[in-house]
Amino acid sequence: MNSVPTTASATVAIPGYLAGIWKVDPSHSEIGFSARHLMISKVRGRFTAYDVTIVTGESLLDSTVAATIDLASIDTGNDMRDNHLRAADYLQVEKYPTMTYRSTGIRQTRGGWVIDGELTLHGVTRQVPLTVEVNGFGSDQWGGRRAGFSATAEINRRDFGIDISIPLDAGGVTVGDKVSISLEIQAVLQK
Repeated sequence: MNSVPTTASATVAIPGYLAGIWKVDPSHSEIGFSARHLMISKVRGRFTAYDVTIVTGESLLDSTVAATIDLASIDTGNDMRDNHLRAADYLQVEKYPTMTYRSTGIRQTRGGWVIDGELTLHGVTRQVPLTVEVNGFGSDQWGGRRAGFSATAEINRRDFGIDISIPLDAGGVTVGDKVSISLEIQAVLQK
């Protein structure tokens, strides 16, 4: 991605932008993922327990994000598959109960924003950029302030030591290496 020059006025283009500390509202947010299955379709899932804190700076470029996800909360809509994903072949949640993300910087691109950060999964930490769309800032019906963000990333599960490979008779593997991550975040300004 091509970067564009950035200035302290980068937040001027975001109506209602407000500096502060924001906590995710889990009833209006989702942390999801998808991966190829049998090389012909995608299986989608989500995590239902997580903690996300966003600190917006005076400029969006000075903001930070920190997230902790409870891996045992994985939900693909199939109990047998979820239990297999929690087990030793994949996430090993007894040994590695959480996945964490910590931003290391934010940059503006021609297409929007990218959060650079470190994802720790399965005992391995790697740089994972999140492509972010700032959906807006506004008031809610309870007198509070809310902010909305959408983000996407892609990781290779093998980069995090999750390298099970079950070959298919016709070629390929049961579960693809690439995992797409999607976030829909609604956060509440803390008082």
